[in-house]
Amino acid sequence: MPAAIPLGLAWTSPFAKWGGRLSEVNSLDVAEAVTRRALAERSVDIEQVDELVLGWTVPQPDIFYGVPTLATRLGASNVSGPMISQACATSVAALRAAAASIDQDLAQTVLTVLTDRTSNGPLLVYPQPSGMGGAPTTEHWVLDSFARDPGTAQSMLATAEAVATEEGIERAELDDVTALRHMQYGERGGRGDHVVPIVIPGRRGDLVVDSDEGIRLSSLEELAALKPAGRDALHTFGSQTHPADGCAGAIVTSVERARELSGGAGVVEILGFGTSRVAPARMPKAPVPAANRALAAAGLDIGAVDLIATHNPFAVNDVYFARQTGFPLDKMNQTGCSLVFGHPQGPTGMRSIAELIALLRERGGGVGLFTGCAAGDSGAAVVLRVRD
Repeated sequence: MPAAIPLGLAWTSPFAKWGGRLSEVNSLDVAEAVTRRALAERSVDIEQVDELVLGWTVPQPDIFYGVPTLATRLGASNVSGPMISQACATSVAALRAAAASIDQDLAQTVLTVLTDRTSNGPLLVYPQPSGMGGAPTTEHWVLDSFARDPGTAQSMLATAEAVATEEGIERAELDDVTALRHMQYGERGGRGDHVVPIVIPGRRGDLVVDSDEGIRLSSLEELAALKPAGRDALHTFGSQTHPADGCAGAIVTSVERARELSGGAGVVEILGFGTSRVAPARMPKAPVPAANRALAAAGLDIGAVDLIATHNPFAVNDVYFARQTGFPLDKMNQTGCSLVFGHPQGPTGMRSIAELIALLRERGGGVGLFTGCAAGDSGAAVVLRVRD
């Protein structure tokens, strides 16, 4: 019997723009505020939780003690569990760890929390006693990672450009899919009962983030007028994602327990996971083999999938995926995607998963696939089924 998410018990905060309202708030504080509110609104007693999986990618003060610190703040001082950090694949990796605990009877109810703040990423200083004058080396955790994959010396944008060029994808196609994603978000994105506002108490009043920050809905005409993101580039700053801050989460348990916790609303069966790695500097291709492996693990093919959500930091991701699988672009990302609402890394995938679940619930059930690329030319995917 697969692990499951009780219907209604997957959530996301709104995302704040890079340098915006959450830029000076510890992501553990955001995780506490969002998770506490999510559990209270869904009448889940923290005492029912016997494991916590915490996913993050950008170090914050006190993150060394991340799981026990967050668990204690939430009132679960006897609960522990793993911390997961796998760049943009962190949400799928954390969900996989939670499902494994259920499948192996290591836990009965797992709280899975994803949180990140890409704003104001840390500058790391590494001692180098043997260097000239003992001068240390430094690394900016966020900016240096964005700029260069140490395995290929290529930026993430370079991987998108390489795939677009090799596949004969033109600028107009990238602008078309970007405009579609903005339209989808404008029609349905950023709202629903799976969205949990962020409320951080402060001495001068509460800091409240109750809607996505930094959204700029773009028409095809506006996108076409943008300059390339680099020399001879096909992508623009409109057809790639932007860094963000936020949090997301879910309860993972058995199917039987999920039915109880959902109050009869239904369950989200976790059917299969898949990971992949493609050729060097070809990151946007990775969601395809990851999806294929997740579908194979679930015993399904792409024809059985009703809806797809993707983490698509570049518009080329979705164009390539549609070409390779034949899946219609308009049946993907129907409430928008990270291309529009931004990318806090750790929680990005879980937000899309929560939105995918909400859409499947709205249509009365069905099979959903989430897939996305991640640093190091890798990808991760999960197949879900919403049912009574």
